[in-house]
Amino acid sequence: MHPLAKLDHEHVWHPFTQMRDWLKREPIVIERGRGAVLTDVHGRGYLDANASIWTNLHGHNHPKINAAIRRQLGKIAHSSALGFANEPASVLAGKLVGIANPRLPRASFKQPRLSRVFFSDDGSTALEAAMKLSYEFARRSGRSGRSGQPRFLSLEGAYHGDTVGAVSAGHIDLFHRAYSHLLFKTDKVMAPYCYRCPFNRAKPERGDARDCRRCNWECVDKVEKQFEKRAKTKRPVTAMIVEPRVQGAAGVIPQPEGWLKRVAEIVRGHGAQLIADEVMTGFGRTGGVVSGRKDAAPALFASHAEGVQPDYLCVAKGLTGGYTPMAATLTSREVFDAFLGEYSEFKSFFHGHSFTGNQVGAAAANASLDILGSRTSIDARRRLEARFARELESLWESDRVGDVRRIGLIAGIELVKDWRTKEPFDPGAQAGIRVCEAMAKRGVLTRPIGNVVLLMPPYCMTMKQTGQMVAALREAIEDALGRD
Repeated sequence: MHPLAKLDHEHVWHPFTQMRDWLKREPIVIERGRGAVLTDVHGRGYLDANASIWTNLHGHNHPKINAAIRRQLGKIAHSSALGFANEPASVLAGKLVGIANPRLPRASFKQPRLSRVFFSDDGSTALEAAMKLSYEFARRSGRSGRSGQPRFLSLEGAYHGDTVGAVSAGHIDLFHRAYSHLLFKTDKVMAPYCYRCPFNRAKPERGDARDCRRCNWECVDKVEKQFEKRAKTKRPVTAMIVEPRVQGAAGVIPQPEGWLKRVAEIVRGHGAQLIADEVMTGFGRTGGVVSGRKDAAPALFASHAEGVQPDYLCVAKGLTGGYTPMAATLTSREVFDAFLGEYSEFKSFFHGHSFTGNQVGAAAANASLDILGSRTSIDARRRLEARFARELESLWESDRVGDVRRIGLIAGIELVKDWRTKEPFDPGAQAGIRVCEAMAKRGVLTRPIGNVVLLMPPYCMTMKQTGQMVAALREAIEDALGRD
């Protein structure tokens, strides 16, 4: 066993990992990376098929981001945002506001303009900041109902992070049940999981369940009924929290086209706010174009592909191109103004982080956004998305593949015992883990979500590498799970 692997076994506690299983075998120790390839301490190369847990946009060791970080290190690495401003964070805030307010088509509800940026550390803290801002804004504006206690609504299977507020908005029992006594109460509502929706009358087919579904939008009706129920109790919903267009940790569950816009109309109609968790979906991951734009401008945020502007836009992961931890919560002037007052009124937003607005992270983010907006990157993403879609079609040949659901450059492949019955594998079978281990032997790294294998290539992945990635999955499924 490599000395670094031994040190890991002796001292490191890994997240979301059963450490008893981890300690049974030598881990893959990553030493370096370039483009879409990671290299371990033994010199073996692997395709980074989940973009280093959904963070890496442009590939590892990107020369422009490396150069931006080096330039910043020649000035200063970090200084406090409490009482001081800095150049890269100020520039980044301006860029984020610029890309977060595209021209959207007229809607039946008011669309806010996002003009203020609160920096934090990761997706959990970005969501936590949004919830705190929404909570206090509702109280100060008299929108919290007779009880004065704001109420949040999120989807079944939701995962929004691991801080207490973010966990309170989550509804994955496996992750959250153990902490139930620490949390405040939030409501949940049915998620639009077309493949396993009880209202979907379509028989199993070899195609994305969203395209084959037969229903009457009962999932949207459930949202409307939840808002009406809360209104009758005089404790109306303050804000609804959603991952726009696709739920990540729930199992890569994409929403049928039109769901988000319909739900946004309900939220606005009841005077509530919308919190968009775009930690995974932001910065072009879900593809598509800005709704209503004749110039086919790429949708850098999933919300905008449906013509929806949230009250709070939470970003992290890809913000710095996957280089350093950094997050941001964008909101409107209306929310910002609710926290203005005389010093003696103590109306400030009492929330913060030591590394808020960190200069190195902001420098990386500024470089990443410049790359993201370049014609070269836009064209490359479109070509990659088209090739990705074509390659995924081959997976339907396997009886063990129940659903292949793709949106943009995110795909979830749900493994089942038989596609005709949709019967899932028992958790103890570790079907997803076994398939990912078989992929690693073929030089492709990703991580499963239960019985769902996730593929999320960095934007720099070549056409050949994309074919290799999907071929490795196809072969791994047959190796690990066999055929009927």
